[in-house]
Amino acid sequence: MYKSATIMPWYKFTPPGMGTPDVGDSSQYTLVGSNPPTCIGNQKLCAIQAMDNMTQPILTFALVCEIANALNLRTNSTNVLLCN
Repeated sequence: MYKSATIMPWYKFTPPGMGTPDVGDSSQYTLVGSNPPTCIGNQKLCAIQAMDNMTQPILTFALVCEIANALNLRTNSTNVLLCN
């Protein structure tokens, strides 16, 4: 049986201007499409790649752990893109 690969969309991390950024809050991400965005600025997290739920990312436990590891190790991973 043939199984097609699902391409997950990218979401740019866009926390509110006021308050504390929360990488585990799906409302703090903006859908950007199938290509990773370019990130400039003082944010550490640029974007994530995740399954979609009505234009918001599905933040699984595994993905949240991947985000935390990428931030702690200061390196990109398969589904996490950090700012330069």
